[in-house]
Amino acid sequence: METQVNQVALPLRSHTILGVCEAIGEDFGFNPTYLRVPFAAIVLYSPLIAIYAYLALGVVVLASRMLAPKRKAETVVQVEAPAAKPVVENEPIEYAKAA
Repeated sequence: METQVNQVALPLRSHTILGVCEAIGEDFGFNPTYLRVPFAAIVLYSPLIAIYAYLALGVVVLASRMLAPKRKAETVVQVEAPAAKPVVENEPIEYAKAA
């Protein structure tokens, strides 16, 4: 049985601006907040530098996604071992009587 995962594009997610920090976090496997906090600090120092740096990273992310797109997930078939006894929820359990 094949499962489809519907993901919204990074720029369209409600918690991102253009999805640059999110994309870098996904690519390198870390929490994007570790990039968002320094960008917020840079905005306080110089908003223009922060905007240019963010847009430059956005171009790099866009180029990397265009040149090397993610591969589609391969279909994995799971073979289940036969169960010894089916488990039924809320079935009364009978215990041996104590002496």
